[in-house]
Amino acid sequence: MPKRVLTGTVVSDKGDKTVVVRVERKVKHPLYGKIIRRSKKYHAHDEANAYHEGETVRIEETAPISKLKTWKVIERVDTHKSPETAA
Repeated sequence: MPKRVLTGTVVSDKGDKTVVVRVERKVKHPLYGKIIRRSKKYHAHDEANAYHEGETVRIEETAPISKLKTWKVIERVDTHKSPETAA
């Protein structure tokens, strides 16, 4: 079975080799039909302490590393790409 991969924002990097990543998803309200945002926080393993608060990262599901950590950070997502110049 493939491992789940999620994209979210680092909200805390205070733990040693651990970051807390908030993953947001948009769902439709069952009665009113409005699109609402739901978020969940995941503790992810960061071996080199390379990721800091505010960065967007991609996390992957792993075997349990500790009581709370079952995810690891794969890579940083570049959200500041320069826009293409229109010709």
